[in-house]
Amino acid sequence: MRPPGSVSIKDYAIETPLKKLAEGDVFDQVKIDFDTRSDIAAINFVLKDEETGAWYQHRGRDFKVPLVDYLQHDGNVIGTKSTFGLWPGALGQLSKMILKADTSQSGIQDSSSESCELKQENKHLEGFYEELPIVKEIIIENTVSVSVRKCPETAKTLLNLETDLTGDVVVHWGVCRDDSKNWEIPAEPYPPETIVFKNKALRTLLQPKEGGKGCSRLFTVDEEFAGFLFVLKLNENTWLKCMENDFYIPLTSSSCLPAESVQEMLIPGKAEEATQEVSQTAYTAGIIKEIRNLVSDFSSDISRKTKSKEAQKSILLEIEKLAAEAYSIFRTSAPTFFEEAAVELEESKPPAKISPGTGTGFEILCQGFNWESHKSGRWYTELKEKATELSSLGFSVIWLPPPTESVSPEGYMPRDLYNLSSRYGNIDELKDVVNKFHDVGMKILGDVVLNHRCAHYQNQNGVWNIFGGRLNWDDRAVVADDPHFQGRGNKSSGDNFHAAPNIDHSQDFVRKDIKEWLCWLRNEIGYDGWRLDFVRGFWGGYVKDYLEATEPYFAVGEYWDSLSYTYGEMDHNQDAHRQRIIDWINAASGTAGAFDVTTKGILHSALDRCEYWRLSDEKGKPPGVVGWWPSRAVTFIENHDTGSTQGHWRFPGGREMQGYAYILTHPGTPSVFYDHIFSHYRQEIEALLSVRKRNKIHCRSRVEIVKAERDVYAAIIDEKVAMKLGPGHYEPPSGSQNWCFVTEGRDYKVWEAA
Repeated sequence: MRPPGSVSIKDYAIETPLKKLAEGDVFDQVKIDFDTRSDIAAINFVLKDEETGAWYQHRGRDFKVPLVDYLQHDGNVIGTKSTFGLWPGALGQLSKMILKADTSQSGIQDSSSESCELKQENKHLEGFYEELPIVKEIIIENTVSVSVRKCPETAKTLLNLETDLTGDVVVHWGVCRDDSKNWEIPAEPYPPETIVFKNKALRTLLQPKEGGKGCSRLFTVDEEFAGFLFVLKLNENTWLKCMENDFYIPLTSSSCLPAESVQEMLIPGKAEEATQEVSQTAYTAGIIKEIRNLVSDFSSDISRKTKSKEAQKSILLEIEKLAAEAYSIFRTSAPTFFEEAAVELEESKPPAKISPGTGTGFEILCQGFNWESHKSGRWYTELKEKATELSSLGFSVIWLPPPTESVSPEGYMPRDLYNLSSRYGNIDELKDVVNKFHDVGMKILGDVVLNHRCAHYQNQNGVWNIFGGRLNWDDRAVVADDPHFQGRGNKSSGDNFHAAPNIDHSQDFVRKDIKEWLCWLRNEIGYDGWRLDFVRGFWGGYVKDYLEATEPYFAVGEYWDSLSYTYGEMDHNQDAHRQRIIDWINAASGTAGAFDVTTKGILHSALDRCEYWRLSDEKGKPPGVVGWWPSRAVTFIENHDTGSTQGHWRFPGGREMQGYAYILTHPGTPSVFYDHIFSHYRQEIEALLSVRKRNKIHCRSRVEIVKAERDVYAAIIDEKVAMKLGPGHYEPPSGSQNWCFVTEGRDYKVWEAA
């Protein structure tokens, strides 16, 4: 039954090329003949683009097409003797970028429904055929850059837009006065050949450059405007946007620049048939110059000791932002957190008080509970007794369990947010444990569940969506697209959590109440920051709003979804997975970090299958979030969900210390699970914590991966620490640098520079 040209892939799949069966055919296809007496019930497949090597699946899983059974001679199976029917409805909509279904599925589903009825009535079904047309997007590379400067003579803002796109490229443009980015038509003068388009925007044809290599145009904008908006029109069917949004160039920072300075923006773009990348050289030079100026300013400030501590923090924050912006240029994947560039320039004027939510960079986080901690009823008291011990081990931050009254004893189904009597203890015991950890020099994270809330009362239809307590919301606070709870709010801005009413954060009264509650927790209890539960459920922009209102010392979000797999095996390239986490961090404007779920998943496969090559991406960098945005990556190997008594995604048994050897020697902010601290791993964890503290490894430390092979991974961190994982051999090089062995365990070893 294998078509010609088929090749076996190991013992679980067959690779068959799609071909045109006859000259003049439009479609590539393959014909598979099945034995009518076989027991085959379905065909599974994935598609591979030979041009790019990319694999395409259906919603992250293999395509599965059920086959209608054949009627056997005994008459027990209903079907047809002569042909078979294919349920094309199983194909659904192709969700990958390269393949997109253009047809509605309703007709397909109706066909399958009718076929079932025919089978029931006639005990016989004729085969039928459904065609799903698809469109293949063509990916090309071009540049779009915008330079911004202030004209010293007129005090107007001058923008020079350049692109290497050729032909008649039209820019639709306008201005805005604030972050709402509402388009306005500015006053004249306009570039020649500019016309007003539907009283909403201006339309200008870009001028070809000399030699025909691209085109450009100069625009003049009054200084009263905060931003420059534009989209590019390539032809009648193709519009070029920035990650599905209008291009946005903030102009507020231009007033802070010297008259001759040029500030270039890094702008990504994506059209229906094109993906734009950006010119990097001039922009990189500008960033480096700004960092040097800021460092010089900071150094002279320290020597004079004239500026306030807040001003020093402001300069350090700007350096970090520019460094992150520069780092994004050297990233490996095309669509990343490029929005950061716009955000950074918006914030270049330092706010009155700086609380970035990302700490000092030297934090080591301890998760101070597990899934069973609530059962004693006095967890706060028990944990209080361990405060001095945890501090002495080197932990600087402790994450406490959810504090509110909850339908579930673990605290993740909150009801009355202001009622802090939980299964872990009462409000006074909570204050005591917080004060104790403060006394030993540790910061405290509160575990806050903002995505959903359990109701107190039923509505007239018997649905639980009416809330009580101090925040006595009605069903307007519940999203409208969760079918279980009949909310009257707007549609959800994220994924729904179906066990409780999902809160509609787009409502002004909801955001106001949540901000007041979080500020109350900060002031009344003394929390220093937040662990944010299930942030996939609502837009990261709301998180930014909450964090700006509460100014946490440190904040981290739980963005957990599945990694990429093919034929049940984890893909080497997990860029799409870590990109989703980066996108959330970027939506929150970098005000919070996120748990590096990508790194945890890759460690699972690398350690469990002895595939240590997985710990280096295609550019020789760490393959998780820590490889792209290390200052926002909170690395971990286990928590109350993945391990403990739940075990939803337990780390490979016996390899936990390899995991800790990785995260405690690498950049990012490491988080250590309570169960592992108070176990037979304690002594080894303590040794690794000492290495990190002694060598001042921090969230932005530099990693040089020196080996990533089947049975061994080795890296040098900040030229101070060398480490290796796996049974394979590695010794740090003996040259100008001398290395001293400090600690080892099962399949890991660590050295320090002498």
